Amino acid sequence: MKGIILAGGKGTRLRPLTHTGAKQAIPVANKPIICYVIEDLVAAGIREIGIIVGYTSERIQSLKDTIGDEKKYGAKITYIEQDAPKGIAHAVYCAKDFIGGEPFVVYLGDNMLENGIKSFVQEFSCSKADASILLTPVENPSMYGVAYLDGKGNISKVEEKPANPSSNKAIIGVYLFTKAIFQVIPNLKPSKRGELEITDAIEGLLKQGSRVIPHVVEGWWDDTGTPEAILSVNKKVLEGKMKAEMKGTVEKGAVLSGKVGIGEGTEIDADTKITGPAIIGKNCRIKNSHIGPNVSIGDDCILQNAKISSSLILEGAKITYNAAISDSIIGKNTQILSDGKKAARIIIGENSTIIL
Repeated sequence: MKGIILAGGKGTRLRPLTHTGAKQAIPVANKPIICYVIEDLVAAGIREIGIIVGYTSERIQSLKDTIGDEKKYGAKITYIEQDAPKGIAHAVYCAKDFIGGEPFVVYLGDNMLENGIKSFVQEFSCSKADASILLTPVENPSMYGVAYLDGKGNISKVEEKPANPSSNKAIIGVYLFTKAIFQVIPNLKPSKRGELEITDAIEGLLKQGSRVIPHVVEGWWDDTGTPEAILSVNKKVLEGKMKAEMKGTVEKGAVLSGKVGIGEGTEIDADTKITGPAIIGKNCRIKNSHIGPNVSIGDDCILQNAKISSSLILEGAKITYNAAISDSIIGKNTQILSDGKKAARIIIGENSTIIL
């Protein structure tokens, strides 16, 4: 079995963060989102992974730099270009030669799953189905693609964002297919938004008599397509998956409570208070500050006289002079100055300076 990760979207809901990089490269608990996806595939036994990239050569290279050496994952990673954003089904078809005749996972690269996809893959491998769709019950199904089940528990119909759905089972963006999907995609017509929809491809499988089965998400799931979603997932990962390793230097007098991770080369001075869950990367300098809870700070950051809660501070940021920041995402190499009179909520991209 092989896996493909879709990483070609523009990430418009995450601007300005995505003006300078792919949305899948945004870190959650100091690890890029796409790295969690790769780890999920490897944990499910998949060792050959294709990553669908597109849109500009700069972004392709940025994603490669983010992922790094494939050897650290124990997988072979191939980058596959999609010449234009023509939909999920088109992206899948771009990987036809890479897939060959094997069954494969399709994993949208901005998804985060608490418990991965191991049981999803195992169930499909034991079935004789041509497709399986990962589902979760939601309160607002009209916002999603939706699946309907027949009396035998198989999927009988799928719809893309129906106006009045009678099912609450949302399609979250992780699929399993056999090579049968490549027979139906060439017959698809673009939707109203000009894309080849994966739901139409699944409908094509159903019409030709293929068996499509459901699998319900175990644990939490989030689509990290908005700043609010990223902050929510960051909190969940800090509370759950994050390993609290203490590798830096903490001066006597500093107060640390809860689950806190501190990277190598980082210095925490005596007048700092850190309330977990929180993670601080390598080679940071934290002075006279109050950090946490629910805070991730990347490598090479400087915080002085700062108060940070429920936020992501990306690598190289400098926050000083009584800055009070909450529910924010601060881009790489950003400098923030403040009088500290009021806590600010900020979403700011790379290489910026802001005075509050």
